[in-house]
Amino acid sequence: MSHTPHELPEEFPEFAEQMSALRPSDAHFVKLSDSYHTLNRAIHRSETDVEPVSDAHMAEMRKERLALKDEIYAYLKAQSE
Repeated sequence: MSHTPHELPEEFPEFAEQMSALRPSDAHFVKLSDSYHTLNRAIHRSETDVEPVSDAHMAEMRKERLALKDEIYAYLKAQSE
């Protein structure tokens, strides 16, 4: 499969090391990042017409991805302080 855009390390390069460190020990971060990853892949498959969805469903998935991204950013920022 081609490169999937919006992966977390690309979205938050300043937190790439921190994300790697949190994955083995922080269940909440794992849940957030796994949810983001699953949704991001679904959006990518839809955008590339591998698994097409309606425009309304695509808009909802993008809103959900943005909300997860905001939550992940806030979590990473709080953990780094």
